[in-house]
Amino acid sequence: MAGRFLEMFRPLSRVILEIKPPERKVGFNEKLFWTALVLVLYLVMSEVPLFGIGLGGEDPFRFLRVIFASRRGSLMELGIGPIVTAGLIVQLLTGSGMVSADFSDPEDRALFTTASKVFSLILIAFQASAYIIGGIFQVTDVRIAIVIFIQLMVAGVVLMLLDELIQKGWGIGSGISLFIMAGVAQTIMWSSIAPTPPVGDGKSYGALIALSQTVLSGEPLWNALVRAGNLPSILGFLTTLVVFLIVIYFEGVRVELPISYAGYRGFRGRYPIKLLYVSNLPVIFAAALFANVYFFSQLLWNQFGQPTPGTIFWLDLLGSYASVPAGEGQTQIEPVGGLVYYVISPRSLSEVMDAPARALIFTGIMVAFCIVFSLTWLEVGGLGPRTVAKQLVDSGMQIPGFRRSQRPIELLLKRYIPVVAILGGIVVGLIASVADFFGVFGSGMGVLLSVGILYQYYQLLMRERAAEMYPALRSLLGG
Repeated sequence: MAGRFLEMFRPLSRVILEIKPPERKVGFNEKLFWTALVLVLYLVMSEVPLFGIGLGGEDPFRFLRVIFASRRGSLMELGIGPIVTAGLIVQLLTGSGMVSADFSDPEDRALFTTASKVFSLILIAFQASAYIIGGIFQVTDVRIAIVIFIQLMVAGVVLMLLDELIQKGWGIGSGISLFIMAGVAQTIMWSSIAPTPPVGDGKSYGALIALSQTVLSGEPLWNALVRAGNLPSILGFLTTLVVFLIVIYFEGVRVELPISYAGYRGFRGRYPIKLLYVSNLPVIFAAALFANVYFFSQLLWNQFGQPTPGTIFWLDLLGSYASVPAGEGQTQIEPVGGLVYYVISPRSLSEVMDAPARALIFTGIMVAFCIVFSLTWLEVGGLGPRTVAKQLVDSGMQIPGFRRSQRPIELLLKRYIPVVAILGGIVVGLIASVADFFGVFGSGMGVLLSVGILYQYYQLLMRERAAEMYPALRSLLGG
């Protein structure tokens, strides 16, 4: 039965917008169609400018764009930020035991989904208001401000429903993952081959185009390997490829426990426990947490008139900012102190060498939070030893040499699952943080997430295709 907290959302569950799950089996090609349609709608919304703002311009939240699949001045201004943050809040409340919920009960799951939606709507409204009141849009006309607020609310609701459309079984995978992957892919492509007019060092923005210009002009290759102003470089391009290969390798590292089926003697198999046991979720949660620290510090800094560092003590503790040169006589706002300074990664080797303590502290914070979120997700996501042991026993499986009961299997799994979760948290934390130091395209978090998402989609597509070709396997594959 639902706890008192979830019961509060029961009246809202009757009126809140939702996507009904399919009442029939959705074919593989139809799932591909709906997934592609959702992706196209997201990309179109990313290109539609907000009325009264327009695309482009100075972007105080550029560090968050790739992770939250957002674009400055478009209907996707907020991106998936409010949805991910709402999910993080509700999941942590549940995982900490402050909110009771039985995820094996369909009623509890439905109320939990409603609670997540309500929190998402609240955060969409809050962030939209904060952007307007905090001066991010620099709008003085109240009527324009109201129109912008309405646009952001409608876009947020549409995005939430698109994600639900896929998750309810009409599409493949998760809408949130799809949007992140699309944003990272766009950034990598643009950073690699953007044929924009000369910027900064007099070459095109894209690293590969800049390399060809460097070779044709007879300049040293070093000028393309490392570029000033954090412009995309060949070092960043090579690092992106290396990170892809490293993550693909770690996706295949696993511990395999022998299992047998109690109903059929001689039937044996292996239960895999992957090194990245909780996948890329710790990085998403850590990114959401760091992004909100950056978001609130930026808003407060703007609200207090952009004071110089050292003016307001408590604001300096949260985050202080200053204008720094951005090339061609332009400047941009960068964090220079406070907590936000240490949760935003250095973006190049030169920044790391200028502030090695910042790089070390950022890496330590990232790894620590990835470990915490990995362990938290074991229980919240139903991946803990007790839940897995119950699933194995209920499905008729047993581990050779152990009695066919939940307790001994749970004790065995406790030797592996928590350790693997911690090691996986360390691995993803190190990859997400250190990759940024070499100027990886799309940020270290973005590349890590996109590789994990691609791997998950590959598995889902293979499973869907197998279930389509061999219907008898559908129940075994969970289709």
